Amino acid sequence: MPSHDGVALIEARGLQRSYGRVRILRGVDLSLSPGEALAIIGPNGAGKTTLLRLLSGLLRPDAGEIRVLGEKLTPGAHDTRKAIGLLSHQSLLYDDLTLRENLAFAARLYGLGQPGRTAEDALRSAGMIDRGAELPRRLSRGLLQRAALARALLHSPSVILLDEPFTALDAAAAERLRADLRSRLAGGAAIVVVTHQLGDVWELATRVAVLIRGQWAADEPRSESVDAFLGRYRAMTDG
Repeated sequence: MPSHDGVALIEARGLQRSYGRVRILRGVDLSLSPGEALAIIGPNGAGKTTLLRLLSGLLRPDAGEIRVLGEKLTPGAHDTRKAIGLLSHQSLLYDDLTLRENLAFAARLYGLGQPGRTAEDALRSAGMIDRGAELPRRLSRGLLQRAALARALLHSPSVILLDEPFTALDAAAAERLRADLRSRLAGGAAIVVVTHQLGDVWELATRVAVLIRGQWAADEPRSESVDAFLGRYRAMTDG
């Protein structure tokens, strides 16, 4: 990965991870500075979700290290992990708590003052102020995705890790998310987005990377059109 001037918000060096005898990641490096957004694309099984789980601290690498805001990310580094916002394939919402209760509970976990007001603000930003009394298990897939995003972002994380964030979102919700992420980038956050639909995040990305068999096959500034890049991506994966 290229080097960057200034302080890296998140940095990974030599990440390796295996499941049994299967090597998933093979020495991945990564560095993001404030205002950078990295879009990652790759075939199924390339290691994209595993990489996000490592960067969030949910998994430990077999080798290599991760630093967030200059501090090493370890299982006990709770304050460091508070700088991270993660959207994964699991919503991280409790089914027996209302959305308002879920978000207020998350605000307490992050040590935020006025958790009730924080929950209301997060619901409003997600366009879900009228859904606060609903239970996650009763929501449609699109609404659940919006609620999960609200939880991931309510503590204004410096490092935002998103796994397929536009899944099931309608056009209005997708544009609201893009506007929110653009604002956070302008405010100095760094974003890593894993996606199969590169067009959803193309205008947000400052860099685009391709992960194939646990290694970077490409990592470059966003420049050409998304169609041109996808043409080169198909050539990388056809073999």
